[in-house]
Amino acid sequence: MRPEDLLRPSPKGLHCPIGDFYIDPVRPVERAVITHGHSDHARAGHGHVLATRETLDLMTIRYGADFAGSRQALGLGDSVVVGGVRITAHPAGHVLGSAQMALSWRGLTIVASGDYKDAADPTCAGFEPVPCHVFISEATFGLPVFRHPPASAEVAKLLNSLAVFPERAHIVGAYSLGKAQRVMALLREAGHTAPIHIHGALAGITAYYAAQGIAVGEVLPATAARKADLAGAVVIAPPSAITDVWSRRFPDPVTAFASGWMRVRARARQRGIELPLVISDHADWDGLIASITATGCEEVWVTHGAEDALVHWAGTAGLRARPLHMVG
Repeated sequence: MRPEDLLRPSPKGLHCPIGDFYIDPVRPVERAVITHGHSDHARAGHGHVLATRETLDLMTIRYGADFAGSRQALGLGDSVVVGGVRITAHPAGHVLGSAQMALSWRGLTIVASGDYKDAADPTCAGFEPVPCHVFISEATFGLPVFRHPPASAEVAKLLNSLAVFPERAHIVGAYSLGKAQRVMALLREAGHTAPIHIHGALAGITAYYAAQGIAVGEVLPATAARKADLAGAVVIAPPSAITDVWSRRFPDPVTAFASGWMRVRARARQRGIELPLVISDHADWDGLIASITATGCEEVWVTHGAEDALVHWAGTAGLRARPLHMVG
């Protein structure tokens, strides 16, 4: 059988016609399998949602308790059979609760990885290569220019700036689910023990991470402190807030942004970022290649980013490869 008989793109998302479910659908469907809690993958309004417990919890925090008609938790390493198709969740290393979903039917296995990274992360289970026939890979940073330094080295840059400019607040732009909490945990690993001040938009998810045992340390609302008390403090906020009116409450702030896109210095300059921190929750070029190779797959379907470069690399490595939108 052809792999696209088991899984294929459709206007609603990746569709498994045999099991009659969708993976990370972009429109409401009766049966959805969700890889992780980011809003471009996890949406409200489905009839039934299958995901890890953490992803279901994060969807509840973001969308409310009635985000789906019903829900089912699937632990990492566990399987469930839907319409004859076995679905197994494996760690993706992207954010807390993120999972690759392996679909197996009649000897064929396709892995829908969602978003993933192979770099170490104190906030989530590490990426696990899953043997498969077809691996669906993102390509967010699918160009050779994207080679990310160790996240610990980037956090060291932040701590060094704090030491050099103790009179200035350091406002770090970081996505509210995953990146913000990873920066907090990395700061704690590096020995930073002072309270970390956060934007209100980060409060609910950060509290959930802490409840799951993630070492974010003492976290305080950024608006509760006096301006003078924030000198030398780390403040973490959504990227949209760091150059907004909201940021004017802080003493002579150093603006930082934690993102893989900070590898492109022009992007940092365009956003007025004084301290770019190359910290990504997506695999870089080397990570993509290493992860794909480790699965032992015969074919790669590429999506979300620089598809052509990764498809070309796969061809030179002896793999069949095509952009996901051309499957089926």
